[in-house]
Amino acid sequence: MKNLTHFSFFSLLALGICFQACTSGSTQNQNPVVEITYGQISGFINNGVYSFKGIPYAKAERFMPPQQPDAWNGVLECVKFGPIAMQVNSWSPDSVMDEKSLFTVNVWTQGIEDGKKRPVMVWLHGGGFSFGASDDPVSNGKKLAQKDDVVIVSVNHRLNILGFLDLSACGDRYARSANVGMLDIVEALKWVNRNIEKFGGDPKNVTIFGESGGGGKVGTLMCMPGAKGLFHKAIIQSGTLVNVMTKEKSSELGLAVLGVLGLTPEQVSLLDTIPYKTLVEAGNRAMAQTVGSRRPGTRTMFGFGPVPDGKDLLQQPFTPGFSDIIYDVPLMIGTTLNEMVKTAYAEKDLTMEQARERLQRIYGGKTDRYIELYAQAYLDFTPQDLLSIDNVFRPNTIMAADARAESTLAPVYSYLLTWKSPVDDGTRGSFHGVDIPLAFNNIELGKHWTGSSEEAYILADVMSSSWINFAKTGNPNVNEVLPVWNAYTRENGETMIFDNECKVVNNHDRELMELIMNNE
Repeated sequence: MKNLTHFSFFSLLALGICFQACTSGSTQNQNPVVEITYGQISGFINNGVYSFKGIPYAKAERFMPPQQPDAWNGVLECVKFGPIAMQVNSWSPDSVMDEKSLFTVNVWTQGIEDGKKRPVMVWLHGGGFSFGASDDPVSNGKKLAQKDDVVIVSVNHRLNILGFLDLSACGDRYARSANVGMLDIVEALKWVNRNIEKFGGDPKNVTIFGESGGGGKVGTLMCMPGAKGLFHKAIIQSGTLVNVMTKEKSSELGLAVLGVLGLTPEQVSLLDTIPYKTLVEAGNRAMAQTVGSRRPGTRTMFGFGPVPDGKDLLQQPFTPGFSDIIYDVPLMIGTTLNEMVKTAYAEKDLTMEQARERLQRIYGGKTDRYIELYAQAYLDFTPQDLLSIDNVFRPNTIMAADARAESTLAPVYSYLLTWKSPVDDGTRGSFHGVDIPLAFNNIELGKHWTGSSEEAYILADVMSSSWINFAKTGNPNVNEVLPVWNAYTRENGETMIFDNECKVVNNHDRELMELIMNNE
C-alpha cells in the first residue's frame, strides 16, 4: 500500500461559466480560429488551454434522428456554453433551454492544428436520461486538458420525452424516435471523428466516460452498432442501473401519450405543435397509466429512456453485460461507497447495539452474518457505516464486471471510491457524484462537493492521473503512486480502493453484496 501524501498535486483556476449560445461574430480580435466541417469557429485561450464552447454538431426535428448542422459563413464565435436540453428541474430557468439549439459540444485542448495525436476523452453528463447538461462546473474540462495534454469533449443531447418517446407504432417516419437522444450522442461522436484532429486530438484513441446517467449512456453506446469504431475505451462511473424498458412497453407508453392528448396515431404530427411542458405533463400521466412510477432507490429504471429495437440498440446494458459488438474495448467501472444512501453519519453517538437493532428490521436472522461480512470487507468500520453502504449500484457493478470480463479479452478494471467528503460536516460520506471533481482534477470548482483540504487535492491528482492513463493506453495504473492494479476477473475480483490511502482488494465485498441482494 502506498500513501497518497507522497504524490504532488496541482492548484486549480476557476473558469467563468455561462449558459449563452454560440453566436455569429466578426473575425476581428478572435483568437484562436479553427476551420471544422461546417465552417470556421473561434474560441479563447487561458493558461495554455484552448477552449471552444457551444460548437454545433447536429440539428433535428422533434422525434427525428439528428442530421448534420447547416454550414455557416464567416467565423462562429464559440466562447460560451450553448443552450441546454429541454427539461424540468429546480435549478435551470427556461431561458437557458432551447429545443433547436441544444446540439452542441465543448472542447478543451492544449493545441490546435499542431499535428499531435492527443488522447480524446468524451464526457457524457449525468441526470439519468431526463435532465442535466454539459456546462456543470465540476465537469469543466480545462484542468484535465491542462494536466496531461489530453483533449476533453462534452456533449449536450436530447433528454426525457423529447429524446425517448417511442412513436414507432405511428409509422415508419417515427421508427427511430425511441432512441433519438442516444442517436444525438452517436452524431456527436461522428463529429469528434471528423473534426477532433483540428483540435490536436486522435480520432483513433477516443474514450467515452460518464457518471450516473452518463455512465448509463456509456453502457448504452456499448450496445449500439452506430457507435462501433467511434470510441476505443469506456469508463462507467456509478452508472449501472438496469433499464427494463422493452419495445412492447415503450410502444404502449407512446400510444398512451397520444391518448392523454386526445390524438390518434394518424394525428401524430400534431405533437410538433404541443408546448414542451404540456408534453411533459402528458408523459407523466401516460406513465402512470402504463409502466407506472419508479420507486427511488431501486436497481432498475424505466420510462423515457433508450429502448432495444434490434437496429439502433441491440440490448440494454448491464443485463448483465453488453453487446458483443464492442468485444475489444477496455472498460473501467466503479462506484462510491455510499452513493445515494441516506447515511447515518450525522448520528455521532450511534452505538453498535442501536445499529444492530436497525439492521435486524432489514436482515432479521441474517443480521450477524451481515455485520461479519461488513467487518471482513471494511476493517475499520463504524456503526454508522453499517447503515450507510450503497446497495444499488455496487451489486450491479460487480455483476456487470463479471459478465464483461468473462466475455472479452479486453481488460476490465474495477474501482471503489471510499473517501468520505468533509462537506456538510461529513454527513454525506462518499456520495453519488463526488468522484466527478476528483476525476476531473477540479477541486476548486467542485469544493462544494469535496471541500478544499490537501487530501482532496491529492486524491484528485491521483484519480485524474488514473483516468488519463486509461484514456491513453487502456491501463489506469499510476506507477510509484498506486499499488499495482491488475485487470479484473470474476475469480480475482480485483478492485482499486481510492481513499487517502489507496489499496487493492480482491473480492472483498462479493459475499456482502450477495447477501444484500438475496435478502430483497
